[in-house]
Amino acid sequence: MDFDFSFYLLLATVVTGIVWGGYLLILKSQGQVFDEKNEPILVEYARSFFPIVLIVLMLRSFIAEPFRIPSGSMMPTLLVGDFILVNKFTYGIRLPVINKKIIELNEPQRGDIVVFRFPKEPSIDYIKRVIGLPGDKVVYKNKELTVNDQPVNQISMGRYQGVGQGEDMTGAEELLENLTGIEHSILIRNGIASVEFSYVVPEGSYFVMGDNRDNSNDSRYWGYVPEANLVGKAFLIWMSWDWQDKGVGFSRIGTILK
Repeated sequence: MDFDFSFYLLLATVVTGIVWGGYLLILKSQGQVFDEKNEPILVEYARSFFPIVLIVLMLRSFIAEPFRIPSGSMMPTLLVGDFILVNKFTYGIRLPVINKKIIELNEPQRGDIVVFRFPKEPSIDYIKRVIGLPGDKVVYKNKELTVNDQPVNQISMGRYQGVGQGEDMTGAEELLENLTGIEHSILIRNGIASVEFSYVVPEGSYFVMGDNRDNSNDSRYWGYVPEANLVGKAFLIWMSWDWQDKGVGFSRIGTILK
């Protein structure tokens, strides 16, 4: 088991709940009435923090979880320094920490931007776009995608102008890609070699790629994402801060991801 923030949040909820609840039970067994003035300092802290950590745990585990984008692998859709919200119930309700699904809901679709636990190092969260569903045949050749023998349409949008920490991508070609009805921009660098492959996605798994096609560590290099590794679907940029650009990207705040 990976002891991440969710584990410590759950631990804090359990400990504060036990301390506060245990104190109330002791008072009841002794026939005493709760009085804040005579409350031990430890119990006071537990009583104050328990509802806070419980609410945060519930929201973060079952509703939405915030993430910060640390790399440019999803440019131009997501920039370094973007803060996003991830819907935690879209693909089913999972118990915190152990990540066991208890309620089945929707399944990922092609074009979804998903956060998942990296299969080779589950303590690390990755974010990529779903390209192939279970059973799909995905072919990548000459930097062009084919899914189930159908070419994925790409329209050139000209040269990309990077900003801040993504400035090194200036000059890359920006393409508007239509992935079975989901339009999104991608970046490629002509002249840079790229891995080519033909791949059939196993059942219960997903094939993912970054929108920054020549600068993304994705399924082309390490394989598929098991369904059990899914964390949720990214849906909103709620803040954007680039230390190199020295400012808040107000124009990106509130952007709906697709």
